[in-house]
Order: sequence, then C-alpha cells, then structure tokens
Amino acid sequence: MRLERVGRRHGPRGPWALRGVDLDLPAAALVRVTGTNGTGKSTLLRLLAGVDAPTEGRVTGRPARTAYVPERFPVALPFTALGYLVRLGRVQGLGRAAARARAGEWLERFGAGGHARTGLAELSKGTSQKVAVAQALLADPALLVLDEAWTGLDAGARAELDAAVRERLAAGATVVFVDHDPRRLRGEAGVVYAVEAGRVRPGREPVEAFGDPEDLVRITVSGGRALPGRLPGEPAVAPGPDGTTVLTVGAAHSDALLGALLAASWHVHRLGAAKTGVPEGGVRA
Repeated sequence: MRLERVGRRHGPRGPWALRGVDLDLPAAALVRVTGTNGTGKSTLLRLLAGVDAPTEGRVTGRPARTAYVPERFPVALPFTALGYLVRLGRVQGLGRAAARARAGEWLERFGAGGHARTGLAELSKGTSQKVAVAQALLADPALLVLDEAWTGLDAGARAELDAAVRERLAAGATVVFVDHDPRRLRGEAGVVYAVEAGRVRPGREPVEAFGDPEDLVRITVSGGRALPGRLPGEPAVAPGPDGTTVLTVGAAHSDALLGALLAASWHVHRLGAAKTGVPEGGVRA
C-alpha cells in the first residue's frame, strides 16, 4: 500500500491536518504511529483505513479487507451488541450464520458474551470498546488499523487484543496502530512512523516511561472496592504485608492513580518513590 504526496484538510479552506505524506506500508508488518495529540495521527489512520479520502495526492494498494477501530465508538445506534456485529459482518462479506458465529466468538474472547443482547447505548465504555474491537476482527482483515483501540479495555481484553494482533500478523496481515502506552507491543513493530505538525517521517519506538527506578512511585493500600479494570498508568500490582496491596506506577501517572484509589475508598498506608523496579510477583493492572 502506498501514499503519494497525500494531504488532508478540514473543509475547503480549513487548516491542513496532513500534507506531503509519502510512505509505503509494507505487507505482513506491524506498524506503529507515534506523535503528540493534535499532530495528525488519527487523520493518517483514517486515510489508511479509507474512512477519509485525501484532499490531494493518492492512496493505492489498499487491501479489500480493511478494518478500522476508531478512537471513539458510535454508541448511539439502534442495535444490540450482537445485532451490530452481525450487521457489520454482513457488510464485510460474511454470510448471516458465519457473521453470527464470529460475533459470538469475539464477544466471548473479549469477555463481553454476557452483553450480546444489550443495546449499544446501554453498554459501559469498556464493553462498548470491546464491541468496537470485535467488529474489526470479524472477517480476518488483511489491513487492521487501530486508533487507541486498547483504551478502555480491562487487562484481560487488552491481552486478547495483543494476541489478536499477533494472529493477524501470523496470517500475513498488516496492522497499523496508535497507542498512548509506550509498552504496547514494544519491540514488535517492524516499522515506526512519527507524525509531527502534519508531516510524517520515519520514527523510532517511544521511550518506555515505566521501568526506571528513579521514575517510579509505590503506593501501599488496603480495603476499598474491587480495583477498577483499568487504572491510570497501568500499575504493577502485588500483595503487600498484612493484607495490603502494593501498586507501582510511573511517576507521571501517580497523581491520577492516587485519585482513582481514593475515589474507590481505598486507604493509603504509604506513598513514595520506589527504590527498585516492579515488585517481585507483580502483574500489570
């Protein structure tokens, strides 16, 4: 797949979101797109997926089976989760029986099987995101485009999405993704593109913010309700002494994590810089 001198602007006289983009998208590769907010990452992904057409330039070689998970899922649709997936499966070329079977399989894999007959508008944000991801995987896409697709998923669903990405790569597909977490599929991307001020250039894997002992904060807590499925900074969680729980997180996320814990009625016993890395036996939340 190739983009040649591609540009995209908002409106006939609006600002250019991207301009002068020349890139080759290799087959059977994991492609990471990096950049700060507002630089044009989502615009690039929408162009790759065919959701938006370029204002100038051309896109060639897009696979017929292309699927896209948007940054925001349209929940205000008159369907149940299963009905929506079956409809999308039919649009993607599956027969009704096959679409229904694949929809059920993906809902189960992402832990949302119990919500198959729930209306989209009634789903939680996390479950809505599971449906959004499932619709993109129904018909074994040759190009899978993921715009912050892990955001809002619980730990189990994030792991399933990681596995699904690897399955598509093993089947010869190309996967393009944006994710705020530098640890996401770290070391697995064969190609990295950086988007800066509407321009796209070869990039490199983002620096991992989590893992440097000087930049870690450890919070020891007890009590409270069950920990939310997704905590700020995705801390490592390990059992502490006397029934406490120890969470270790990058310093940049410590304030947000502390707020989430207090909101869930957890009692904070200790808060301070971690002198070592992730505690032995710790797992990512």
